[in-house]
Amino acid sequence: MLQIKPIFKRTNFHNKVFFNALLWSCSFVILLFLFSGSSSPSKIDYIYTSSFIFTLIIPVYINLYCLLPKYLKKEKYLIFTILFVINLIVFAQLNPWLFTFLVNTFFNDYYFISYHNTIEIYFIFSVFFILSVLIKLAEDWVHLNQQENKTLKIQKQQIENQLYYLKGQINPHFLFNSLNVLYSLAIDEKKEITNAILQLSDILRYVIYDVNTDKIPIKKEIELLKNYIEFEKNRHVNNASIIFDFSVDEDEEIYPMLLLPLLENSFKHGLKSGVQNPFIEIKLTSKNKKLDFIISNNFKEIKNYNKTENHGIGLKNIQENLAIIYPNKHRFVINNDNPIFSVQLTLNLE
Repeated sequence: MLQIKPIFKRTNFHNKVFFNALLWSCSFVILLFLFSGSSSPSKIDYIYTSSFIFTLIIPVYINLYCLLPKYLKKEKYLIFTILFVINLIVFAQLNPWLFTFLVNTFFNDYYFISYHNTIEIYFIFSVFFILSVLIKLAEDWVHLNQQENKTLKIQKQQIENQLYYLKGQINPHFLFNSLNVLYSLAIDEKKEITNAILQLSDILRYVIYDVNTDKIPIKKEIELLKNYIEFEKNRHVNNASIIFDFSVDEDEEIYPMLLLPLLENSFKHGLKSGVQNPFIEIKLTSKNKKLDFIISNNFKEIKNYNKTENHGIGLKNIQENLAIIYPNKHRFVINNDNPIFSVQLTLNLE
């Protein structure tokens, strides 16, 4: 899943022209009525405000585009604070000189009766510095959330596509094995074929309808495992021992088709391996939002044995599914100690 980083660590490629045009337009209007002290400012008020605004642009720009990205967003708070104060002091002190220079250069026909005193200048500069930084951070926050939402939507779609692909791998694989069972029974003209068809019908009903939901009651998954066991008994040696013990809270829910590939893997690589006295032992328990599933079987090692290949598509899909639907909420352990192969799955269902 996507990890959301602190806003100070992210950069925002905003539209500088639009941002500054909006910032200084609003600032001009506010200062104009503040300086004029009336609802109908005169021409000299416009000149005074314009000149004062120009003395603010450079230090505010330094804050927004130098100090903010280089220090504050990189969490260098002490350096940012020191430079922020230095920037404030230097340009607050320079304000009277810069203001006089602008007025004498461009508006020498006008005479201004009074200027703001030092305390007022420091106050105005402090307010502008702080508000402009907060506004920029607010813009970054909005931008960040928009980007995160877009990323989450893309990731969600990718996860859904991947889960659909993984389910698509399981279903044909399972159906292919099931058809082999029916084919074997039909060739031998065994009467068990009627029960096998009914069992397969229940399994396929689950696979077709229930597998498309996000969660299912655990009792449905148990019924699936029981049907599968009875179905597979139709074509395995008579001396095979298959034990399925379960004790669960039936109100709990899990992701569908999560356990079947493990059971299918035990039949495929255990009972079918030609081992003497084959067995499969399954234990499923759930309590207090914690599920434990342990399955073990004996097997006969084959020459040129490839562990990865022998584990089959089921185990691979299980691991990929778990990483998506139970991230940081599962434990999956495979033990391959010839002649016993076992898998233990623990899920946090909260």
